[in-house]
Amino acid sequence: MPKAAILGNHDSWSTQKFSSNLGEDHVGYGRLDFPALKVSVVGGRPFSCGGENLFRKKLLKRYGVKTMEESAYRIHRAAMETPDGHSIIFLAHNGPTGLGSLADDICGKDWEDGGDFGDPEEESFVHTTPSTLPLAEFSPTAQAISSVKETSKYSVPLVVFGHMHKEMINGGFRKMISIGSDSTMYLNTAIVPRVKPLDSGSSRAFTVVDFKDNKVTKVVETWVSSVGDKMSKEEHILFDASSEVLKSHQGSSSETPLMGHVSPG
Repeated sequence: MPKAAILGNHDSWSTQKFSSNLGEDHVGYGRLDFPALKVSVVGGRPFSCGGENLFRKKLLKRYGVKTMEESAYRIHRAAMETPDGHSIIFLAHNGPTGLGSLADDICGKDWEDGGDFGDPEEESFVHTTPSTLPLAEFSPTAQAISSVKETSKYSVPLVVFGHMHKEMINGGFRKMISIGSDSTMYLNTAIVPRVKPLDSGSSRAFTVVDFKDNKVTKVVETWVSSVGDKMSKEEHILFDASSEVLKSHQGSSSETPLMGHVSPG
């Protein structure tokens, strides 16, 4: 199955193992093209821990990155090499700045009394008008996100990331979706824990995104449970374009048994 992955801060201690297993599927500072879908996945900064500081600087030197400006430039360069006719899905471990500073915002600091904990150079990629800029002229200063679609050949229907846990430290749930004025969706998928033990089985979380005509039409938080030889799924609809409604933090739920048999091992 085609896939793209980005390594996070907790993965930074086992990079050799992940590098050998993921190969080109790891898109940190890179891009993976899916010609049949006319989609390219552009990767953000690997090993991100959020906020204004670079995390694991020695590892980032492998990519020739020593500053936030160089990080922004690497992301920008990968995006500008996207094939003509492709749309871009931006994949990062942490989301960009500029999506709110309340504790329950999509990248808000829930361990403090609010604050924006996004990655600043991602904001510059998503918001800055794409052009071929030398490093000295590349600025992380954000511009209106609409300028990307107005002045470039690429559309960015989805920016997807994790890191900022859905369940907040002091209780409650953060917003997991933010939609820009130009319809670009920012989606946080940090459901923690992602695997829950059950009697004689387990339940695993997935975030499923449906596309149509280069637009996100539906986002569902899906829990697939396997108990013995039976499987079932529970769905929480987070976004449904058909109703033009962004669901609550928890979403609306439904549960469905799945046909099939689970073989041991």
